[in-house]
Amino acid sequence: MKKHTCFPPASLPDAELLIVGSMPGKLSLEYNQYYAHPRNLFWQIMYQVLGIELDKSYESRIKELNQNKIALWDVIRQCEREGSLDSSINSETEEVNDFAGFLSSHQAITRICFNGKKAFLSFKKNILSSHSSIADHYDLIVLPSTSPANASIPRDVKIAQWQDAIVNR
Repeated sequence: MKKHTCFPPASLPDAELLIVGSMPGKLSLEYNQYYAHPRNLFWQIMYQVLGIELDKSYESRIKELNQNKIALWDVIRQCEREGSLDSSINSETEEVNDFAGFLSSHQAITRICFNGKKAFLSFKKNILSSHSSIADHYDLIVLPSTSPANASIPRDVKIAQWQDAIVNR
């Protein structure tokens, strides 16, 4: 299995909402960009919800996301995985990011949205188990994964759930 390392957070100190994934997929790691796979719906949802243009550069899209007081990060800092699927992550090799430190330096965050169940389950197992107060201080919302592997939920349902979580905060 190959060892993978996630990206640093894409955030500004005034972020109010944190969107958390599990671990970037193969294409994202290749391009060094969150949600780089062309069939991942993340950026299409951000266009629908926030009007972030898809044809802008990655840096411009991140800047607009941050201007909307949204930060991106992943639960898993490092792990072993073959391919891109969350189900291929060797859970015994998961090393997680320092969420306690991140949240203490981003005190305006009130909501943490998880991009799929794997992100939430890793967060629950590795973060909430040792920092249970996080659940008391933040609105934790599990959203349908934007991954192309999550095709069982219709696109319009995903968009509606994401929009509700982002707009109604």
